[in-house]
Amino acid sequence: MILNLRKIFAEGQETYPFEYEFDLSQTQVGGFYPFVSPVKVKGAVSGKEGFARLKIRSSFDFSIPCDRCAAQIDRHYEYEFSHILVPSSENKGDDRYIEVRDQQLNVDELVREDILLELPTRFLCREDCKGVCPECGKNLNDGPCGCSAQKIDPRLEVLKNLLH
Repeated sequence: MILNLRKIFAEGQETYPFEYEFDLSQTQVGGFYPFVSPVKVKGAVSGKEGFARLKIRSSFDFSIPCDRCAAQIDRHYEYEFSHILVPSSENKGDDRYIEVRDQQLNVDELVREDILLELPTRFLCREDCKGVCPECGKNLNDGPCGCSAQKIDPRLEVLKNLLH
């Protein structure tokens, strides 16, 4: 969605609400396409003197394998974002403001970037996920696998024979 801010920057003191959905199903996260529902966006942009405040609430369904045990994780996320929009900025490196030079803001790109930055860096089915056995591949969350817990360094295997 393209948001035209020309009137908002010029008049100020106005609030324009909006609500829509957009598709992120082709967005890759960790080698997967986890966005399984359209992203619902509800927000408003409020004009002030020389700038505008953008507030957005987004929600979506997300499905991705656990990083430790590969069990499928299905979650519903809701995020809120707030940005200050300015028609021009003297401080080029200042991340507090979003410069909108042509007074048209692509809200989809901004929300996509916000969501990707807000997502966790690791996806776990539960906080204490035990992962899988490196020997047999059994999901250790379902119980022990029966593999020998005591692994001997192959370089020291010869010493084991001395004890017998």
